[in-house]
Amino acid sequence: MEVAVEKRRELSDFRRDINRERRRLFVRRFFSNKLTVTGSVIILLTLLVTLLGPLLSSYTPYEMVVTSRLKAPSADHLFGTDNLGRDLFARVVYGARASMGVGLSVAIITSVLGMIIGLYSAYYKVLDHVLMRICDGLMAFPAILLAIALMAALGTKIDNVIIALAAVFTPYVARVVRSAALVVREQTYIEAMKAQGASSMRIIWGHIAPNTLSPLIVYSTFIFADAIIIEAGLSFLGVGVPAPDPSWGNILFDGKLVIFNAWWMTFFPGVAIILSVLGLNLFGDGLRDLLDPHTNHAKK
Repeated sequence: MEVAVEKRRELSDFRRDINRERRRLFVRRFFSNKLTVTGSVIILLTLLVTLLGPLLSSYTPYEMVVTSRLKAPSADHLFGTDNLGRDLFARVVYGARASMGVGLSVAIITSVLGMIIGLYSAYYKVLDHVLMRICDGLMAFPAILLAIALMAALGTKIDNVIIALAAVFTPYVARVVRSAALVVREQTYIEAMKAQGASSMRIIWGHIAPNTLSPLIVYSTFIFADAIIIEAGLSFLGVGVPAPDPSWGNILFDGKLVIFNAWWMTFFPGVAIILSVLGLNLFGDGLRDLLDPHTNHAKK
């Protein structure tokens, strides 16, 4: 009895050492990947600016000083002022909350819904025919056009922007999860669990779902970036975040009217969009290299 307990303790210590070594190896590989590190730095800086926005500016994004309209960047106004005399730095910083908040919310919602749809579609053939045909129908429309149509039906509100973009991107995530789940479903150990009488819920969520997390996490970073771009496009067209609430898209809309007289109104929100999307895409590419061994072998 004591020998069995000792062996069990040794096995537990051995597994703990393996898991610790795996974590160390992942951290080492993470920091040795230039794409992941660069993307992480850009994302962290963007998030810091988003969270610490009120502390970085002495102005509010709604404070109008008509006598100071269209002032060039200076010590008083780092990014200049807009056509209503509002501090552009404050509006860009506060606009990051709307744009990044929408992108993050859409990435989380689509990941959850897409995972559920993809897993059940891969496991149940009857559901697969129904759910995938619905996804195919939604994917037949260009993302921006479908988002505009949904916003026209729902109304201009930031919550509706999240709902519309979640409906647009969920089919794409479901397809990715389904593809990964179909491969796992055909594995021998899944067939063995079915033969032993394991429940469908246990097989789906206990064994298939964990093996689809890697592609899901990577794809979610790209959804995050795409959601920021489309939210900016919707706000630019006037069907996204409603004025006077700041968003990178509606700041660009205000700037296009005076682009030849006040270049800073389009330059700074444009750079903010480019940097955030670039950071997310670099992070996603690097994360794919870390989590997908087939990609690493192909590159070598």
